[in-house]
Amino acid sequence: MSGNPSQAGDKTAAPAKSSAADYVTMIVGGQLFGIPVLEVHDVFVPSKLAYVPMAPPEVAGVLNLRGRIVTAIDLRLRLGYEPREPGAQPMAVVIEYQGEPYSLLVDGVGEVLSLEDSAFERNPSNLDPKLRDTSEGIFRLDEKLMVVIQLDKVIQLLTGAMAA
Repeated sequence: MSGNPSQAGDKTAAPAKSSAADYVTMIVGGQLFGIPVLEVHDVFVPSKLAYVPMAPPEVAGVLNLRGRIVTAIDLRLRLGYEPREPGAQPMAVVIEYQGEPYSLLVDGVGEVLSLEDSAFERNPSNLDPKLRDTSEGIFRLDEKLMVVIQLDKVIQLLTGAMAA
């Protein structure tokens, strides 16, 4: 007959592993931001935006992405940074919120980073207030602080302003 089941479980138990998550990195106003890679649907340079009358200033317009109308949100303005320099070409990072696509316009898109969950920290008390409302937390990297964007807060606050 077989031995004690608890002993068999001990022999086959896998060692504890730390888990990691992948983030698409973006630059806005010189600050490094991250979005979970699974939230990102597309990254591209937008060629044409259509103006939306009476929209909040953060709504840069709408664009057509493969037949879908996508609301473009200028993340610089949404986060309280100065407007982009005239002629500076933003990058678009497409995410989806409640079944609707949104394009976050950022200054640049960087690499995908795989970061250990154990390195994630809640927002420090000295985090800039303009970031605190939309940040899930931070990662302290070698020479930079990466702020993890909480997408639902970025979009919810904006859609509430558009409905008002």
